Amino acid sequence: MRKLVDISVPLQAGIVSDPPGLVPEIEYHAHAQTAQGLLDFFPGATVDDLPDGEGFAFEWVRATTHNGTHLDAPYHYSAIMEGGKRAITIDEVPLEWCLQPAVKLDFRHFPDGYVATAADVEEELKRIGHELSPLEIVVVNTSAGARYGQDDYVSSGCGMGRDATLYLLERGVRLTGTDAWSWDAPFVHTATRYAREHDPSIIWEGHRAGRDIGYCHLEKLHGLEQLPAKGFEISCFPVKVHAASGGWTRAVAIFDS
Repeated sequence: MRKLVDISVPLQAGIVSDPPGLVPEIEYHAHAQTAQGLLDFFPGATVDDLPDGEGFAFEWVRATTHNGTHLDAPYHYSAIMEGGKRAITIDEVPLEWCLQPAVKLDFRHFPDGYVATAADVEEELKRIGHELSPLEIVVVNTSAGARYGQDDYVSSGCGMGRDATLYLLERGVRLTGTDAWSWDAPFVHTATRYAREHDPSIIWEGHRAGRDIGYCHLEKLHGLEQLPAKGFEISCFPVKVHAASGGWTRAVAIFDS
């Protein structure tokens, strides 16, 4: 029997899901508040004509395309990809990238701010007995997943370094994901390292690997602990926002139970 597991977080206001200044805002309008708005479409109608006097429920949302569980397009991290070609936007991402067999790397044991390497990826693939195939989706289960909505969420979890990312891309992977705020290590940890080393190559290094080989990644996944290491698929078609750097998605894992 096929089992579907929601691995997305809801788009929710009032919790720590993003850095200050980047959190979404949602204004809720309930049925009783909107009765007159509905009646305005029908001259002569009164509130007594509406079942229980109800109008329609709707919400005003102020959000970035990177709030909630979302898919980053190559355009997010650079204007170019693959030898100077124009980076594709979210409405140009190939659909076949977004529904593929998937594998999970369990990196929950790495400390906050750790930058995972190609050797870490190789070792984990060996542990779970898996060899990557082109277009497979690779998701990373970090310690951040359990901290979503908590004060330390944005600074939690490990990140994927440049060589770790290229290890995947060179084997044909074109879509990856993480339950952390970013594919890269949390900025607060990278900033500390930059102050010590003054090496600009460490800034957003996992994202920037896409300048060499264009790829997408999911961020703010959730509940990856529920998934097996392999033997499942992920569906993550993004909302088609014209010329945008990202799009929200209801990411779902699909496997036989």
